[in-house]
Amino acid sequence: MKKGVIHHVTPNINGGWSVRKSGASKAIRVFKNKDDAISFANRIARDSETGLFIHKRDGRVTTFKTFEKKRA
Repeated sequence: MKKGVIHHVTPNINGGWSVRKSGASKAIRVFKNKDDAISFANRIARDSETGLFIHKRDGRVTTFKTFEKKRA
């Protein structure tokens, strides 16, 4: 995992779900439903070898994943 880089799936104030990097003020992308946001965030985190926090509607973390490329 790249040191210090984490992505988050968080509730959006408009009722949807946002995917953002830690510390970013703007979302990378906003989705109407959580499943689509998680699917997109998984792809980004896997491709960039980062961590991923998935939050509940109340903001609590439900899941944390880390992604690293398999070493040969």
